[in-house]
Amino acid sequence: MRRRSEPLFTLGFFVVVASLFPLGLGPEPELLRRIAPGVLWVAALLASMLALGRLFGADYEDGTLEQLALAPAPLVLAVGAKIVAHWLVSGLPLVLVSPLLALQYGLPGDVIAHLMLSLLIGTPVLSLIGAIAAALTIGVRGAGVLVALLALPLYVPTLVFGAGAVDARLAGLSAAPNLALLGACLALAVLFAPLATAAAIRISLE
Repeated sequence: MRRRSEPLFTLGFFVVVASLFPLGLGPEPELLRRIAPGVLWVAALLASMLALGRLFGADYEDGTLEQLALAPAPLVLAVGAKIVAHWLVSGLPLVLVSPLLALQYGLPGDVIAHLMLSLLIGTPVLSLIGAIAAALTIGVRGAGVLVALLALPLYVPTLVFGAGAVDARLAGLSAAPNLALLGACLALAVLFAPLATAAAIRISLE
């Protein structure tokens, strides 16, 4: 609530990046439909990373993070709440606006529905994995670049399965295998990412 401009900045970045490709490539329906899954997913991935640098940075600067680490409540609960908040302001808006952007690429309605579903499952994974990278770079100069270097390789499976689900549906195939693998990524991330993030925070505070 104190930084209301950050969600708008993330959403604006997603909209601008996704809108530039149709303008740059021209009005070729087949080409736009073919590249739409990858473009929209990459744009969502990059947009979700914009807020990672501030995920723990402000709390570290004012000492709140140390108090959370020393509090009786488990640090993993506070970390989980921070990750949920990050997804609500940076991931969920991307899911909600994605149908409008998909129309620029001429995607049919059922494919747009699968795009929203894949983003709904995949964007929490981006927040969970990104939180680990953000925790490892707390207090480090140039943390934004380091977060990108740490998180991007770990984002590859989510990107492949998320875009693959939309691409499969666009080709007339079942998206269930890719969505199932994407759901498995989410389940693993929910189980292990908060624990790894809490451990990384304690290491960074030492």
